[in-house]
Amino acid sequence: MEVLRPQLIRIGGRIYRKNPIQEQTYQHEEEEEDFYQGNPSCSLVRLERYLNVLEFPSGYKASTFLPSLLPYRHIVGKRGDTKKKLEVETKTSISIPKPGQEGEIVITGQHRSGVISARTRIDVLLLTFRRKQPFTHFLSFFLNEAEVQERFLKFQEEVLEKCSMDHGVDSTIFQNPKKLHLTIGMLVLLSEQEIQQTCEMLKQCKEEFIDDISGGKPLEVEMEGIEYMNDDPGMVDVLYAKVHMKDGSNRLQELVDRVLERFQASGLIMKEWTSVKLHATVMNTLLRKDPNAEGRYNIHTADGKYIFKERESFDGRNILKLFENYYFGTLKLNSIHISQRFSVDSFGNYASCGQIDFS
Repeated sequence: MEVLRPQLIRIGGRIYRKNPIQEQTYQHEEEEEDFYQGNPSCSLVRLERYLNVLEFPSGYKASTFLPSLLPYRHIVGKRGDTKKKLEVETKTSISIPKPGQEGEIVITGQHRSGVISARTRIDVLLLTFRRKQPFTHFLSFFLNEAEVQERFLKFQEEVLEKCSMDHGVDSTIFQNPKKLHLTIGMLVLLSEQEIQQTCEMLKQCKEEFIDDISGGKPLEVEMEGIEYMNDDPGMVDVLYAKVHMKDGSNRLQELVDRVLERFQASGLIMKEWTSVKLHATVMNTLLRKDPNAEGRYNIHTADGKYIFKERESFDGRNILKLFENYYFGTLKLNSIHISQRFSVDSFGNYASCGQIDFS
């Protein structure tokens, strides 16, 4: 990591700089080692303002929320060593919910600086392990109107008819037409409280700028043309349909970029991009054989056993040539959903945990 351009970490809407000092290599969590080593107060510099600390006659108090799905032992440590180390070094007392329970981690102490240091170091530990969790939800527009589903199935039929001899092209890598969607950003939500927080953030976005951009009406868009994700059309993993406003304006791009910016500022979405790539996945090699595969896919042998194989790309050159401007249809985008991965609703789409409507 470059010293003059250190990694920035967002915690609770605040920004911290992580300096390349005493970087640690974490062992696998099954080893139950003490995951806190060194002194993070030497490697984290506050850039904005103090954390919210309450003052009482007996001292100071701060708290942070611990979802039940986050690993309890990584805050407490083996035989409680991490918690004890934090308490000794910051001269604080730390109360943590029992394993499997969610609630507030409460830090108390006689010195404001000690409480701030303990709270900051705990937040960094929580953020570190949160980043290791697989995504659980995503913000999305549904693109599964009847016309688009029919045109998508026609696209699949024609591709298989004309390109099935191309390497890696088969019916299993096509998206389920009922799950066609436009992704705004990926989320790790580990509790009902965090889902509710996401719902509230979407409502704020609606009040502050979505209504102005949409005019309180659905956004009419066209799903037209295909493109691929990587640099080699002969080895494609993801093929997507392009989505754009029917009136030629930039309103959809502006809307999703501002939603992304707001969620990144809140810490609910990690900042990796400053703009959303508007696309609807139509073919994805992660879907090959096993619809739930993540990076690998399964093949049945004659005796019923599974063989796990690495992700296999497909040759998309003929598809791109023949279907470059394929028209999937017109849609009216009227809702942003909090979609849950690996789940379906009664209509076969991703289950929605909450939504906001434009009209």
